[in-house]
Amino acid sequence: MPGSDSAADITPWTVRDGLASFGEPATLLLHALDEVFTEWGTRAGAVRMTFPPLLAADDLRTLDYFRNFPHLGSTVSRIRTDRLDTHSRGTTGGPVPARDLADAGHLLPSAACYGCFVHFSGTTTDTPLRVSTVARCFRHEDHYDGLRRLWGFTMHETICIGSARQVGEHLEQHHERLAGFAADLGLSLSREPATDPFFEKEGSRTLMQLLAPVKDEYVHTDGTAVASMNNHRNFFGERRSLAYEGKAAFTGCVAFGLERWVHVLNERFEGDLRAATVAVRKAGEEA
Repeated sequence: MPGSDSAADITPWTVRDGLASFGEPATLLLHALDEVFTEWGTRAGAVRMTFPPLLAADDLRTLDYFRNFPHLGSTVSRIRTDRLDTHSRGTTGGPVPARDLADAGHLLPSAACYGCFVHFSGTTTDTPLRVSTVARCFRHEDHYDGLRRLWGFTMHETICIGSARQVGEHLEQHHERLAGFAADLGLSLSREPATDPFFEKEGSRTLMQLLAPVKDEYVHTDGTAVASMNNHRNFFGERRSLAYEGKAAFTGCVAFGLERWVHVLNERFEGDLRAATVAVRKAGEEA
């Protein structure tokens, strides 16, 4: 990279088995993007929060996770106590056999917002809640593709919990900011409806989604979806007893895949990630 001969600059990132390592320029760009999206949340009245790195399987069942996304799940287990000696002797190699593992009671998150809704379960509020959070997320895909499709990645989300109108305004406000931000960076993003459901595949909510999509993705010209606007309606409010003004709350979130942004900005700035970082900071001030 310009101005440096370090290994971290020469190789801005590496990806192996859907897992990425970043050198300094790519790391600085990723952090600059997160700072911009965090600032948007702050302007919208969001508080910054951090949630646990694991989700209980029982909590995810209440959200239809295993009905809709069992293929994405990355379970977390431990070696059974009666099998520890086998491994401590160092006589095994390769993957840890499933027979040596305890049942998995937790999973790695596949989206940053799940931890938020679990955290606020049972909450009753008369004031809209807005939360800005960033998490390492994991999706076990059938294939991986550089920074465009990773097993482990960084997701920034800004979440709104309130009325249907407030959620709609929250999403539209971020749409306007995102459109201006992309234009300032010279990125061409198209707004396209997505089809992956939050709800039961055969349920009435899925029919509503087909009639009025609940998720829009922002897709770069090379097909990379860098952001999404998600309107969950009152699904999480009902499932997690989350009430706004005495009724099941409506929720929505704006999600940004930070590694995907690094991918498209690397293309846009022809590999000059330092120039991309400067441009992101400048565009963030104007958005």
